[in-house]
Amino acid sequence: MDNPLMRIRQYGQSIWLDFIGRGIMNSGEFKRLILEDGISGVTSNPDIFERSILESNDYDDAINSLILEDKSKQDIYDAITIEDIQRAADLLLPTYEQTNYYDGYVSLEVSPHMAFNTRQTIKEARRLWKEVSRPNLMIKVPGVKEGIDAVEKLTSEGMNINITLLFDLDRYREIAEAYISGLEYRINKNKSIELITSVASFFLSRIDTLADEKLALVVKQHPEQAGEAQSLMGQTAIASAKVAYKIYKELFYTERFKKIEDKWGRKQRLLWASTSTKNPEYSDIKYVEPLIGPETINTLPLKTIETYRKHGDPKSRIEDDLEDAENVLKGLKNVGINLKGITKQLEKEAVEKFIKPYDKLMDTLEHKMQSMLIKQS
Repeated sequence: MDNPLMRIRQYGQSIWLDFIGRGIMNSGEFKRLILEDGISGVTSNPDIFERSILESNDYDDAINSLILEDKSKQDIYDAITIEDIQRAADLLLPTYEQTNYYDGYVSLEVSPHMAFNTRQTIKEARRLWKEVSRPNLMIKVPGVKEGIDAVEKLTSEGMNINITLLFDLDRYREIAEAYISGLEYRINKNKSIELITSVASFFLSRIDTLADEKLALVVKQHPEQAGEAQSLMGQTAIASAKVAYKIYKELFYTERFKKIEDKWGRKQRLLWASTSTKNPEYSDIKYVEPLIGPETINTLPLKTIETYRKHGDPKSRIEDDLEDAENVLKGLKNVGINLKGITKQLEKEAVEKFIKPYDKLMDTLEHKMQSMLIKQS
């Protein structure tokens, strides 16, 4: 049977799963996704782990056993998340090896509470890298200002880094430069860079959600600009992604990076994240079709994977209509929309959205620990 997900690969894009859970690994569903849908990587975050752990019974026995071992809630969180990451990494190891380390990665995020502290982020990344101990691990570092130096330092130490929560084009450029500098540091120290890779995760649907809110206000409050503002609805995220890809080519197709490639260095691919459609008026594969193209990744939740399998029509479109994309960003400015203000707000909110499920999960673990203690007394 023809599977559009499998056909995407012929255009140079990898499809990763934006979900992890013990249930889909125990059932064999995860392995099926790899074999039948061509899924070649996994991304996780605190929100995904909170839903996986609290919305199923898959972890109850493990949590109870760890409580009986007198483990702290942080120890329990680490134990169950690291085990899931290790299992997924092991299942993807054949992909990692068959693609010559190009794909087959699993991402694990540092605590969101550390996002705005460079030193703590570096320390936590080192700990997780050592604990998981898998060559196809990626450590997720939030792409906030404080993450820039962390990316350079961790890359220079030989880690694979997934820079997450990117919304801003200037910040993306800074993050990419940090990765390149980290590789150059290793080259200057005569250290190998052959097994190091990185992705820059550009978040999409959230951009449109906030931009559309502001455009709707322009339509309502400024009738003279209503037509232009209306025409920009739902256009900001895809336009930003296409311009980000242009920046990618500017940075990684240069004499500077050619010297790195001569030492077996790898480009930092763009990864499209937050790809489930939030607005029901938009296509349910809105953040998939227009962004297919060489040397990119799209990380999809299970629902979007199922949807694309049914009616996807893959073609390489990432470099189509670039001038139109640039005009969209100019159009936002014309109607008084400050895109930089939008991305700054999204960055702050995104970290907070990961802190809340992380704290909720920790509170639940604390409650379970107390309940167990009461039963034992």
